[in-house]
Amino acid sequence: MKNTSSAPLAGRKARLALAFAALAAVAAYLLSRPGNPPPVEPAKAASAARPALTVRLTTPQKLDWPLVLPANGNVVAWQEAVIGPEIANYRITEVRVQVGDTVKKGQVLARIASDTVASELAEAQASVAELEASAAEAKANAERAKELKEKGFYSSQLNTQYQTAEHTALARLAAAKARQQAAALKMDKTGVLAPDDGVISARSATVGSLTQPGQELFRLIRGGRLEWRAEVPSADLGKVQPGVVATLTAPGGETVKGMVRAVAPSVDPQTRNGLVYVDLPAAGAVRAGMFARGEFQLAQSPALTLPQSALVLREGFAYVFRLEGGERVAQTKVELGRRNGERVEIVAGLDAAARVVESGAGFLADGDAVKVVEGISK
Repeated sequence: MKNTSSAPLAGRKARLALAFAALAAVAAYLLSRPGNPPPVEPAKAASAARPALTVRLTTPQKLDWPLVLPANGNVVAWQEAVIGPEIANYRITEVRVQVGDTVKKGQVLARIASDTVASELAEAQASVAELEASAAEAKANAERAKELKEKGFYSSQLNTQYQTAEHTALARLAAAKARQQAAALKMDKTGVLAPDDGVISARSATVGSLTQPGQELFRLIRGGRLEWRAEVPSADLGKVQPGVVATLTAPGGETVKGMVRAVAPSVDPQTRNGLVYVDLPAAGAVRAGMFARGEFQLAQSPALTLPQSALVLREGFAYVFRLEGGERVAQTKVELGRRNGERVEIVAGLDAAARVVESGAGFLADGDAVKVVEGISK
């Protein structure tokens, strides 16, 4: 039984071997014919047919960019006026403004109790009226004495007494008028007035409190003007001149433009920095007391620039991927300079005619094949 079943199996194996041998001979003949391409390894063919990424290319663009000098500093009031009472030991009856209010010159900020001052003024006015009557009587007596002396009825001594009485009455009247003027001025001081246009930056006045000599009731930013006091190293201080434009970046990210008003004539001996005073617009994103970063626009110079999206930061260095040979990219190290918006200056490492990957370069490696989309963006 075993010999009968093994014979057909051996025959089938022999036939299969002959079929594979025939196929191999036909394949060898076809490959040996002239004009047939050499065999391609499957791995290489697959890698050549599959690009790593579809990209759009860009070229460096030359632009005129300003030379900037960065600096830090505080935003402060241009001038801050301290407003206090001019009469002491009187009660505050009314406060009319709050912190942040915009006021005009001469506007009433607070009121001080005026009843006592009013009584003093009335007393002074009554005294003036009384002394005016006395002075008029003394003047009439002096004139009559002078006429009677000329007729021989009065002696020179008596005439002198009447003239002296007139001068004394006039002097007393002048003193009373001075007291009346002082009382009227004191009455005017019961209203605390703004010395200039501006913005109230602080308020310590409280209704019911007594005024004291030298007491601070309000602080006023004159004209609402602010300034940036930028600290600049002494080596760069000579580059900044009045009239130069400065751009500040507020803590919230907003930008504010100002102009240099003055440069300090001296530097701090400890920090070796000098102050640059920059006038800021009254209405802006910065407030007094803020710390702000900024830069001074000194001049214009050409810059070779690329969009920020074309850069790849790896291991602390900047790279771009330059197209080589039409389908592969080469990782190229570059040095960066100034920044302006979404563009960055390329200081070294890249030719002006180079074509680089515009975006998505972070997904590429050196030598990768790419598919280029038609058109080069700037």
